[in-house]
Amino acid sequence: MPVAARFLTPADVAEVLNVSLSQVMALLRSGELVGVKIGGRGQWRVETDRLEDYISRLYAETADYVAQHPVADPGADG
Repeated sequence: MPVAARFLTPADVAEVLNVSLSQVMALLRSGELVGVKIGGRGQWRVETDRLEDYISRLYAETADYVAQHPVADPGADG
C-alpha cells in the first residue's frame, strides 16, 4: 500500500495551487505559507497539513472580503 507523502516540494505546491513556482517561493520566504528548509542546500518542503491550513485561511479571508465588498444590485435604481 503506497504511503501518502507528508511533505511536498515547492513545485508540488505550485501545481496544487495552480500558481507559478516563483509565487510559491515568495509565499514561503514571506512566511505567509509555512514551510521548512531541509539539508545543507536548504531545500524547501511544505507539510501537507500546513498547505491545507493555508488554503483554509485563504477561504476565510476571501469570505471576509466578499462580506465587506458586496456586489451592487444591477437592477437597483440610484
